[in-house]
Amino acid sequence: MRWFGPHDPVSLFDIRQAGCSGVVTALHQLPVGAVWSVDEIKTRQQLIEADNEKYAPLHWAVVESLPVHEDIKKGLPARATYIENYKQSLRNLAACGIQTVCYNFMPVLDWSRTNLSYEMPDGSRALRFVWQDFALFDLFILKRPNAAADYEADVIEAARQQFAAMTAEQVAQLTNTVLLGLPGSEEAFELSGFQGLLDQYAAIDSQELRQNLYHFMREVGPVAQEVGVNLCIHPDDPPYPLLGLPRVVSTEADLVELMEAYDAPANGITFCTGSLGVRSDNDLPGMVRRLGQRIHFIHLRATKREANPRNFHEADHLAGDVDMYAVVREIVQEEQRRAQAGSGVSQLTMRPDHGHQMLDDLHKKTYPGYSAIGRLRGLAELRGLEYGIRGALADIKQDAASQAVVNKESLTS
Repeated sequence: MRWFGPHDPVSLFDIRQAGCSGVVTALHQLPVGAVWSVDEIKTRQQLIEADNEKYAPLHWAVVESLPVHEDIKKGLPARATYIENYKQSLRNLAACGIQTVCYNFMPVLDWSRTNLSYEMPDGSRALRFVWQDFALFDLFILKRPNAAADYEADVIEAARQQFAAMTAEQVAQLTNTVLLGLPGSEEAFELSGFQGLLDQYAAIDSQELRQNLYHFMREVGPVAQEVGVNLCIHPDDPPYPLLGLPRVVSTEADLVELMEAYDAPANGITFCTGSLGVRSDNDLPGMVRRLGQRIHFIHLRATKREANPRNFHEADHLAGDVDMYAVVREIVQEEQRRAQAGSGVSQLTMRPDHGHQMLDDLHKKTYPGYSAIGRLRGLAELRGLEYGIRGALADIKQDAASQAVVNKESLTS
């Protein structure tokens, strides 16, 4: 499970009791672009492992995330310094035995939602993205220049009417939701300076952002390969352009092109079924089958597209638009292929992503999407699904072997 550090309402004790052996975390307290020192990394490891002699052991399994500085994304001269810092952080993580590092290349905003407390039919609360609400923020709160070109006329008019009826409190709530900072961060963006951050990308289109990503990977990839660290990029969330900012990690074609830009095992993928699943044109089971060798880390969650397909919410882990059975079946088969090939570590690291806020957690302050009980429910469902799939595949293999014996005996007789 993901853990945001000592201030996370979900404790390491909670994570241990959920049955996890690995912790997904990051040094959120350090500024983006700073070198992660060996001392800082070891301090976090010691915190995670403090009760290992008394209870079931935990270890720091995955870094999520080692953030990429905006100057790297923008291709500014200062990127050289930040890339060197990134390389050193990878060396230091490897020296401490950490071999999986998740990152993303989304400009300015990490992930975007318009509602952090959407009530589900059972009374639990989920994350939601509504295109009209986002348009309302963009057009009438942020008032981004030329924003109207990005929205349909009927969406603009509906957003205008909705905005006219909103209270100051509702406007503030939507603003704070859209401008929420990185998960685990104590800081959000300020509206007053936000347009300035967007303006810095005014001359950067998707092709230039793509080339900046490839430059970054060609620089840091060889270091990761040398020290035995698997880098794995997280897809865009949502997987389409927002606020005039390009998105370049949204489809299978995007991932294939990135893998080819630096063709080495260290250049890999965080396969997030929720982010990729928002787009109906992403064939998730097929992507696992075709890109499986480059998948180093997995987020399993299900999103549900609504009547307007640009709207979606976080569904139960085995519901929504993600065919979780087919995806997990492909993941299990990929692990089996790795084991048969003797390619080292065959188990893929997975975490249940974005659980609903439910039961006692409805009365607690939690990081949006990261309450304990909702993720525990998701983890339990996913474990049961995996258990059933492994058993079914073993039965198929046994049946095939038995049939082969029968066929051989028939030929002999």
